[in-house]
Amino acid sequence: MGGSDWVVRLASLLALGLVLGSAEASLGDVDPRYRTCVKECQTTGIIGETIISHCQNKENDTSVGGSWYNQEQIYTQWKELSCMTDCRYFCMMQREGERQSLGLNPIKYHGKWPFIRISVFQEPLSAALSAMNLLMHFTGWLSFFLLVKYKLPLRPQTKRTYYEYTSLWHIYAILSMNAWFWSSIFHTRDIDLTEKLDYSSAVALLGYSLILSLLRAFNVKDEATRVMFAAPILAFVTTHILYLNFYELDYGWNMKVCVVMAAVQLLTWAIWAGVTRHPSRLKLWTVVFGGALAMLLELYDFPPYMGYADAHSLWHASTIPLTYLWWSFIKDDAEFRTSTLIKKAK
Repeated sequence: MGGSDWVVRLASLLALGLVLGSAEASLGDVDPRYRTCVKECQTTGIIGETIISHCQNKENDTSVGGSWYNQEQIYTQWKELSCMTDCRYFCMMQREGERQSLGLNPIKYHGKWPFIRISVFQEPLSAALSAMNLLMHFTGWLSFFLLVKYKLPLRPQTKRTYYEYTSLWHIYAILSMNAWFWSSIFHTRDIDLTEKLDYSSAVALLGYSLILSLLRAFNVKDEATRVMFAAPILAFVTTHILYLNFYELDYGWNMKVCVVMAAVQLLTWAIWAGVTRHPSRLKLWTVVFGGALAMLLELYDFPPYMGYADAHSLWHASTIPLTYLWWSFIKDDAEFRTSTLIKKAK
């Protein structure tokens, strides 16, 4: 159980640091020069030698007014850079240029570092890495599907897989790909709609992953018992998502909820692998330790190098190999359970 002790310590450090880090505010938002620049830009459409066409043609600006779930012309809002977004970006870059000339370090604006934009991609590296994670989950799920459907033996009577958690992993794959899809969209274009879809998808994935870890750890195979396990967590996750979308997008509270769900499932997987002495426990422990260490990048946040690579984007990069190893463990577990059940049947 020595490995489990290390997981407990690492998860505790991760939880404490992320909860404390969630209270940090964005200094750029209250910078008087930045605020004055944005206000003047929205009125005149001019920042130095830069002309913001959207501010001079207000009917094209779709960033102001309306609830996120009832906005018109969403495609236009996505494709065109609105007046407010452009003003914030160019004023931020202008202000950061002034700060750099004075030898000052970069600061955050509206919760984000000053990234260099490429076309409509506001955070190009994070968007690309999110897309890579989506691809890794798709290829991982596809190889899992081919394994359980065509390579492993099926039950003679029903032609269904021996592995009792096949359908649960299919659902997990769908939620994972959905979460990384909206992560890619959000890092490409940060508007109210994409932000809420990104947060909601991530919470849904974390909640379901927690349920799946408990079902596998306690070897729950009966459908009625599975429902009893899942119902309280599903109710809480659904309520939390509704709270974020229709009441208040509380970043601090959402961070605490996500940290608790992540820490519990990390501990569950790590301890279960050690207690059962699963044949692929080393893979699982590598994913647990690697995932927890990668999340520490969120603690030791730093400004984007060359305007592109910050700690958050590096976290996205680190999850790519971990995703490959994670799906490798899932396939190993399917093979292990199938072999065990076939031996019992004989």
